Amino acid sequence: MAEIELKSHRFRTEREGDWRRLESLLDRVEKGSPASLSYEEMVALPGLYRGALSSLSVARAISLDRAVVDYLEGLAIRAYFFVYGPRSTLLQRLNGFFANAWPRAVKGLWRETLVAAAITLVAAVAAYVLVAKDPDWFYAFIPKALAAGRDPSASAQALHATLYAESGRKGLSLLATYLFTHNAEIAILAFAMGFAFCVPTALLVAYNGCMLGAFFALFVRQGLGFQLGGWLFIHGVTEVSAVTLAGAAGFRIGWSLAFPGRRRRVDAVAEAGRHAATVMAGVVIMLVVAGLLEGFARQLVTNDLARYAIALATAGGWGVYFYLPRPAEPSHGPG
Repeated sequence: MAEIELKSHRFRTEREGDWRRLESLLDRVEKGSPASLSYEEMVALPGLYRGALSSLSVARAISLDRAVVDYLEGLAIRAYFFVYGPRSTLLQRLNGFFANAWPRAVKGLWRETLVAAAITLVAAVAAYVLVAKDPDWFYAFIPKALAAGRDPSASAQALHATLYAESGRKGLSLLATYLFTHNAEIAILAFAMGFAFCVPTALLVAYNGCMLGAFFALFVRQGLGFQLGGWLFIHGVTEVSAVTLAGAAGFRIGWSLAFPGRRRRVDAVAEAGRHAATVMAGVVIMLVVAGLLEGFARQLVTNDLARYAIALATAGGWGVYFYLPRPAEPSHGPG
């Protein structure tokens, strides 16, 4: 035991000066910025980092004092992030996300996006047909508590009032809030449940489409389909697109889990998860935008044609943003 303590003491005595210098430089950088270091200090940092790694390797090999090993591990981790960490600022990272990472990730899910959109459309048409033929089907898709008078028993005047009249706005605002919350939950669940081989994701996306179809059948039955479209699409284009992309992200994970190809299943799912997570980060932003459109644009704009114009503008804007060809990213060589 005395011999081990002697070795540990000598080891520290011979190298501790460099460790303390490295620690001092890192403290200055973390409290200020790299600009606080002189040119000579910047040049010395990589060498001090490699020296700390060498000391850590030796300390582990000869089983020195655990406190020394822990100290060197922490020092090496701090130095690694300075020497090899990203040099971009927060603003640069945000610019990279919006300019490249997010749209490229969405574009890379075009097959899954088409599948999610097709499921939504088919479900909406199916629900529309069912409710149009038998209004009682409406309650299979819309809870009675949510309907609150906006059901097959409502007159055309009552439904029209919910779209335009001041007296109907409070009730419709509750509906809009419910739909936004519902769509946000569907988006998150559709992504999170993708690991279950896509099945729950497909069901959630389909149910979302059924709700849309049921509401349209209700209003079309009273000759208010065009008006409902303007009220809904002004924010619904962004909101439904977000749900569709979340479903596509879930499909990517589920498909990679079911069919990993030549890769190990865990590697395939990990790669799909990183891709899908980038898309989902953008989906959250889309839901925020939809909430702003719902809370302001729809309340301030009551003209049907103006509402449709805003809806078309958002649809075109998202389409161009996601699918406009972009220059290829610069190559960083193999590996």
